[in-house]
Amino acid sequence: MGPMSALTRNEAQTRAALLDVHHYDVALDLTGGDDTFDSTTVIRFSALATGDTFVELKPDELHSVSLDGTPLDPAALDDNRLPLPGLTEGSHELRVQARMRYSRTGEGLHRFTDPADGETYVYTQMFMDDVQRVFAAFDQPDLKAVFAFTVTAPAHWTVLANGITERTGDRDTDGAGIWRSAPTPVISTYLAAVAAGPWHSVRTEHAGLPFGIHCRQSLAPHLDADADEILRVTTDCYDRYHEKFTEPYPFDSYDQAFVPEFNAGAMENPGLVTFRDEFVFRSAVTDTERMRRAMVIAHEMAHMWFGDLVTLRWWDDIWLNESFAEYMGYQTAAEATRFTDTWTEFGVTRKAWGYDADQRPSTHPVAPDPDGVPDTASALLNFDGISYAKGASALRQLVAWLGEKDFLAGINTHFARHRFANASLADFVDSLASGTDRDVHAWADIWLRTTGTDTLTPEIQEGPGGWSLAVRRDGSRPHRIAVATYDHTPGEDRALELRDRLDLDVPTDEIISGAGRRPALVLLNDGDLTYAKVRLDEESLETALRRISGVPEPLTRAILWNSLRDMVRDGELAPAAYLETVHTHLSEETDLAIVQGVLGFARGQLADQFVAAGERAGALRLITSTCRDIIRRTEDGHAPGLRLAAVRVFIDSATQPDTLAAWLADGTVAGGPELDPELRWRILGRLAVLGAIGEAEISQALADDPSATGEEGAARCRAALPDAEAKAAAWARLFEDDTLSNYLFTATAQGFWQPEQADLVREYVTRYYADAVALGARRGPAIGEAAGRWAFPVHAVDEDNLRAGRACLENPDIIPLLRRKLTDQLDDLARAHRVRNP
Repeated sequence: MGPMSALTRNEAQTRAALLDVHHYDVALDLTGGDDTFDSTTVIRFSALATGDTFVELKPDELHSVSLDGTPLDPAALDDNRLPLPGLTEGSHELRVQARMRYSRTGEGLHRFTDPADGETYVYTQMFMDDVQRVFAAFDQPDLKAVFAFTVTAPAHWTVLANGITERTGDRDTDGAGIWRSAPTPVISTYLAAVAAGPWHSVRTEHAGLPFGIHCRQSLAPHLDADADEILRVTTDCYDRYHEKFTEPYPFDSYDQAFVPEFNAGAMENPGLVTFRDEFVFRSAVTDTERMRRAMVIAHEMAHMWFGDLVTLRWWDDIWLNESFAEYMGYQTAAEATRFTDTWTEFGVTRKAWGYDADQRPSTHPVAPDPDGVPDTASALLNFDGISYAKGASALRQLVAWLGEKDFLAGINTHFARHRFANASLADFVDSLASGTDRDVHAWADIWLRTTGTDTLTPEIQEGPGGWSLAVRRDGSRPHRIAVATYDHTPGEDRALELRDRLDLDVPTDEIISGAGRRPALVLLNDGDLTYAKVRLDEESLETALRRISGVPEPLTRAILWNSLRDMVRDGELAPAAYLETVHTHLSEETDLAIVQGVLGFARGQLADQFVAAGERAGALRLITSTCRDIIRRTEDGHAPGLRLAAVRVFIDSATQPDTLAAWLADGTVAGGPELDPELRWRILGRLAVLGAIGEAEISQALADDPSATGEEGAARCRAALPDAEAKAAAWARLFEDDTLSNYLFTATAQGFWQPEQADLVREYVTRYYADAVALGARRGPAIGEAAGRWAFPVHAVDEDNLRAGRACLENPDIIPLLRRKLTDQLDDLARAHRVRNP
């Protein structure tokens, strides 16, 4: 289903001034077939004056509409807007009956049939403006209302919703179950939620409320294996939030549904959080991945207060939801769960996402000007590393500056002032300012209303009496940082030991000084409490390249690796020097998040983009050699996560099929781990790229694993085969037949482009742009974004690709989400081109 008319901020303000919406009764009948469902909506609302307005709906067929019992003409529906002209002041009741179309792209009411057992599941993703794909609504965040659902579903299904659901009886004719949900408190339209199917559920009670976790039946054993950990993380975070927040959890239950083919990581629907069901691990994972799941659980729970209880008024303030939940997710997971070192993972992966986004032409302030978000289509562009990672980093810096006590006091004031209502950035800053004598308004202007990254550089002077340090700031923001100095450990080849750590406000006239020889390493922003690129002086850089594995604290090492990463991306450190540092030091690294983050950058951006084509094979050999060293070091089983991380990247980087084919034949990596489905498909994917398997092996593997992830693995492998017919068939599936679900589209796109096959796919590079633009126009934002993210020819780092891409951006018909993605991809491509051609 293609794009809809976007709601503008001005239209939303006009409608909010006219209407007070009270109650939605939504009845969905899910028994009508594979393609459509019936939707009946009764909306009770008041008009505060006489006027014209409209309600949103995107039906397959609109059957009937009545206002206060008087029929309206269904033919008046214009695209997704049904006019309601001549409203009189006072109370009204709108009734809308329609047939709606199921989604296959994760937007609206998504329908999925599990290839493992034939069972079907549906769930809503109503975010931003997709409510209207499910039922009629005044679809904007500041028209909150009570929601109650009645759902008719196949007899063996369970129905979940925002409120507690009960099966109230059967439909007489066929035994279909009728379920009703308890009415919600007032919430925004985008937060209403339903999930229905033959769920496997694990339920418990905590703090007097029902808690549940749910997944499809074929994942039941995997959910059961992790249920204790998931529920423990959930209840521990729940308890911790009640220590932080004076406002109690505002809903009647807490369900977490792990749903198939979900576009985001998770969605904070009140009382019914939905997660992508890759978080139900069917194969071995590292502890860092378990930590990430715990953080997402904590993130979504933070939204129950920040987003659900207090909601943004318009989408320019989306950062208020996401930055706050991102900060709270990492901080609360560290405080309340066994994953105490979350900020290292944040520093090495999430923060890099923010820095990258902030250096592209599409960057925007953490809190954009309202005029910069004129409609819902432009608002979708801001779900990026700035709204999440940079905003969370800004809040972390705010806490360092204000102190956590004053920060939480301001947060609790905000909840008390705006509970079950809407608030803006100005409201938030006013709440923070109420608990401190610091000038929070000035801080917010300089931190939240500006773009780009500051750079902090140490300037060190040595003289006969000692040494001194000044900090140069390229940028405009104030920073509260820690400065750490390190010396060589006597008698140790690589080890460093902390000499001193002190707090510093930047900018400052203060000069740090000391007697004797200068430290071997001077690091700004130790502890990673601010958001800024950090540079090293010449001697500190030399120390880092030689001794990074000898730095005692993992978070400090993460900051150093990030600095080296930034230098590569900025053309200040040769990719070969970075890779040599990886090869020398990563096999000694004990922190899993660092190993995964550094290997991910080396294998992804560096080997596939920054290294010149003729040097790529050597880069991959260096990466596989590093992975072999880690695999060798973990043979005794002491660090299974490190070993698994190294095995994965070894597979992805192999330039010869022999070792992988042997592992596949043996069903195990030599010395472990045994091949689970994830590793088996990963090996098959690489062997397909190398031309070492064909359709027969892929078909057999799918027969052995006839699951959803098996289907994705097979799609990825088929698209990766180094064969002209396979490439033509994959391209047709991506850009011509329009039947692939969002996940099968992504898997096919991931397989298609391979740097090893550049000559084979050369003709598709220029074809990509016109085909992607047409696809986005036909299939809408979710597939358009996937086409920009996964189907873009990132390997083609050359002038021809840049020229074709820039010409494409002149096309006025590109949907906004795809335009943003292409802009970012082309900027990254130009950066890689500069690194390759200094």
